[in-house]
Amino acid sequence: MFPIIGLVILLTMVFGGFAITGGALGPVMEAIPHEMLIIGGAAVGALVIGNSMAELKAMGGGLMKVMKGPKYKKQDYLDTIFLVSKLMKMLRTEGPIALEPHVEDPKSSAVFADYPRLLADHTLTNLIADTLRLVVVSSGTLDVHAVEEVMDNAIKTHHHEVQGPQTTLQTLADALPALGIVAAVLGVVKTMGAIDKPPAILGAMIGSALVGTFMGVLLAYGIVAPLASRLQQIIDADAAIYHTVKQIIIASLHGHPQPLVIEAARSGIAHRNQPGFAEVFDGLRGR
Repeated sequence: MFPIIGLVILLTMVFGGFAITGGALGPVMEAIPHEMLIIGGAAVGALVIGNSMAELKAMGGGLMKVMKGPKYKKQDYLDTIFLVSKLMKMLRTEGPIALEPHVEDPKSSAVFADYPRLLADHTLTNLIADTLRLVVVSSGTLDVHAVEEVMDNAIKTHHHEVQGPQTTLQTLADALPALGIVAAVLGVVKTMGAIDKPPAILGAMIGSALVGTFMGVLLAYGIVAPLASRLQQIIDADAAIYHTVKQIIIASLHGHPQPLVIEAARSGIAHRNQPGFAEVFDGLRGR
């Protein structure tokens, strides 16, 4: 919702301010479709040249993320703490054999079944299950630092993958001013071919050419770059839940007491989603 509100404010203030200061919107509106055909067409062509179909689809998904906002809410973080803490408690009290069926097939696990929203998140479920599967296979003899390194690599790989759409958008934003200049230069070339026309006609043609530069800069710095920046914020916000999983598993494998484990997990969660210490403990007691 906020991106749409921001877009309305942007267009209203730019074009409204131009009109209020005495600018004639007619020539601008007349030139925009032709300039956008060049700029937009060149931008689409550049995207197709520089990306695969999978990356283009991912960029579309990234734009949907911008509209929806961060995926994970406070309850998701609470549920993640509860789920991973329950699994680590099972490992500690009942041993790797008791934990094995839950991490080998999370879909049939009674523990995972209590958290259907998390179970439906394949990336999060795989991070938990794959890490604990290593612990189970090694019968708990793995070096904790080796487990932490594996988790860091998994999180880094996922972060690099989901950051692709943001990189694509930022690259497009960087290119749009130059594509606007391309449209403007073509307009000037067209104007020079009509140099024998009256000044009023030449003025209109030059103004139309300059609209190309204007649209390239406006699209780049007013729309696409802010979208890329917002997408990066959302990617960073959603990444916190994977670090929550990591903190609980690693702190538990180090043998730290539960209060320290919980605090290690809570400390990496943004304040807007961070559950209270008592809130987590009360929830764990009831499970």
